[in-house]
Amino acid sequence: MFKKGDYVICGSNGICKVTDVTTLNMVDAPKDRLYYIFKPVYSESSTVYIPVDNHKIPLRAALSEQEAHALIGKIPSLELLWVENEKQRELIYKECMKKNTCEDYVRIIKTLYLRRQSRLSKGKKVIGIDEKYLKMAEDYLYGELAVALGIEKQGVESYIKEEIGKSRETCY
Repeated sequence: MFKKGDYVICGSNGICKVTDVTTLNMVDAPKDRLYYIFKPVYSESSTVYIPVDNHKIPLRAALSEQEAHALIGKIPSLELLWVENEKQRELIYKECMKKNTCEDYVRIIKTLYLRRQSRLSKGKKVIGIDEKYLKMAEDYLYGELAVALGIEKQGVESYIKEEIGKSRETCY
């Protein structure tokens, strides 16, 4: 069970802070059912209410700083998601997003970045579905890493590149 002050990944809401764990004083809410009250970190005007006994919306603890650094260290070795069939590709992206893991977000980002570079180098346009999933994966990953590392969300991509660069330099 999460407690007040914890950071949690809450389905499509991304990273949220637990502001309370309580019963709700609402007309249709059962008086004996506990709810998490989440405040999405990057959508301050929203509040999310999820029953503690929820089994539909995926919830997981956000990465710690140590876990975030370990993930960044693994980025170069995480496999791509090459799928030639356009229809299967979107299904694979959807499945990865449903898993709600940082490793899968990284795999999507790596795959779509390289796919974009390849298409542009051949004079082809970037595919809308690819851009949609790239944006979603970056948004979720960078939001979670920003909180774990205590940095601004817009600085996460450059931070990752810098850290990977450092680790490559120490390997030689």
